[in-house]
Amino acid sequence: MSKDRKTFNEINITPLTDIFLVLLIIMMVIAPLLDQQGLNLSVPNNVEMQDVKQENKLISVTVSNDDKYYIDDQEITDIQLEEAIKQKSKEFPEGVLILAQPDASHGAVVKLMDKARNAGVTNISVAES
Repeated sequence: MSKDRKTFNEINITPLTDIFLVLLIIMMVIAPLLDQQGLNLSVPNNVEMQDVKQENKLISVTVSNDDKYYIDDQEITDIQLEEAIKQKSKEFPEGVLILAQPDASHGAVVKLMDKARNAGVTNISVAES
């Protein structure tokens, strides 16, 4: 047996660069898809509540502190909410105004937004009542 082996002095980085190239391509393909998730929201303008109520072209839905929904001072269950918004949107086509009381949960407001969106409403405004 010969002990005159050549020593390995260099590191072959070709497989490493191949892996980085594949990862770069995957990130380039996935990155545009990440922008399509979530809600499209625009920054609201500060409007006085009296101005919004005077227009009266919006469906006003109140979310109480105990996460109950009210349309025209009538309590609506979350099961009936989508259908009630569909019916009201025929009279008030401008959109929905969500009047959330200070202690209403975030989940109740988001559920209302989802129901309104499923009912075909495109304009949703949120205010504190």
